[in-house]
Amino acid sequence: MMKRTSWMLIGLSFLFSACNDNAIFEKEMYKNVVALISSGQHNIFEEEVALVDGEVLGYISVSVGGTQAPTQDLNVDLTEDQAPLDKYNWSQFYGDERLYAKLLPADKYEIENYSIQVKAGERTGRTMVKLNPEGLSPDSTYFIGLKMTGREGVEINENKNTILYQVLIKNDYASLAQNSFYSMSGMANGMVTAGNKKMFPLSKNKVRVVAGNETFSSTEKSINEKSIILEVNEDNSVTVKPYKDIKVTMVDGDTNYPNSFEIEESYGRVINVFLLSYEYTIGKNTVLMKERLEMQVK
Repeated sequence: MMKRTSWMLIGLSFLFSACNDNAIFEKEMYKNVVALISSGQHNIFEEEVALVDGEVLGYISVSVGGTQAPTQDLNVDLTEDQAPLDKYNWSQFYGDERLYAKLLPADKYEIENYSIQVKAGERTGRTMVKLNPEGLSPDSTYFIGLKMTGREGVEINENKNTILYQVLIKNDYASLAQNSFYSMSGMANGMVTAGNKKMFPLSKNKVRVVAGNETFSSTEKSINEKSIILEVNEDNSVTVKPYKDIKVTMVDGDTNYPNSFEIEESYGRVINVFLLSYEYTIGKNTVLMKERLEMQVK
């Protein structure tokens, strides 16, 4: 009889323990915890922004966890915080400050409302960011660093309470988010040449690319010495200009390479095409370049 009673007591103990565990589990599942929407170890959110005349709108968003949507409004506040950027730079580049990402300049954005509300019955909320990307360098990484705090009664996900809001520029010809590589074919001083070249957006109608078949390097010195600007005019003609130190002269009159931009469509594919003819000089070396640059965009 004693043995049977002991087994019953053990069984009841397991039952009560299981019920308690289930209650804790259900409580955790039903909790409405607020998190900033981002990804990766450093809580980065990428906003791809078109270089256009005037401002562009972006958004910073939050989401609410739990098995059910909140039954009351949840309010959180944002404050600008450089700490997430400092942590990112140190972990990625250690002490090499030349490679550090930067805070987005204050004149390039405006956040009118630093509060976000998730309404009862909903899962997300957001606030607007007005962006003015004109003049941003394609060689720098720009972030807005923010930290979130909850008002009374609002629980915050401590692993998702900061965000590095990254601004990536693009135009109709190139994008930093997509890494725009154009295939190149043509002639350099009369000899057949080919390769791939990365194009960088500068403004609404300007891009930067290395001249001819020069080797690309991300150092400032190399970019200044080897890069040219392609400016697409309203009639789709292209003006070739020096970016910094390189010497460039356009060569007109070649019907195969008329210094133009066009969009080709074939079998459902859409292709950006630059047809260029120019002469450039780096140091004592002068090259007459005739090239076709193309990239499929659809």
